Amino acid sequence: MSKKRATEALQRLQISIPNPAVELKHSSPFELVIATILSAQCTDQRVNQVTPLLFQRWPDPAALAAAAPEEVEEVVRPTGFYRNKARSIQACSRHLVERFQSQVPQTMEKLTSLPGVGRKTANLILGECFGKPGIVVDTHVGRVARRLQLTDKQEAEEVEMDLQKLLAKKEWSHGSSRLLLHGRYVCLAKKPRCGDCALASLCPSAFSP
Repeated sequence: MSKKRATEALQRLQISIPNPAVELKHSSPFELVIATILSAQCTDQRVNQVTPLLFQRWPDPAALAAAAPEEVEEVVRPTGFYRNKARSIQACSRHLVERFQSQVPQTMEKLTSLPGVGRKTANLILGECFGKPGIVVDTHVGRVARRLQLTDKQEAEEVEMDLQKLLAKKEWSHGSSRLLLHGRYVCLAKKPRCGDCALASLCPSAFSP
């Protein structure tokens, strides 16, 4: 039943979200890695306001790694937790320079060896930049999957493993992107818009308090 529901949900979301584009603006894998690190506990819109200046001043891993930390902090300040984020993006940049010749690697193992990069970010990079299937699980994807009873797990990696069993591998990247956008704009955390939801007739949680 869960697999049938998952398949039907993705078919409906293909219609309601035909182009599940990543909302973080980027022009390279490096830019998407850095933008995703900055997006922690911050909206994509706010990150998109910061990254043009960030990448204008430090357009590649070597430049960002060598930047004065206080200057990087000032640029990323609007994203919140700016000291930690500045440290993370500079450490990530140093690793790219020292271990990967300034190139973003293309495997889960190597991506998650970068400071600030977990499975969520790695799966996003693999799917968006390299065409390799990966299921991105953030708070939105986890919430939608639980409401659809596709998983009962709370931990992101466990949700990812459950969804891997239910979704065709070719659907992992676009499918999880659609679930993410559906959760961001329709299946809201506090007041889900069930009346506007393409999945309501499928969803065991629809219209529940």
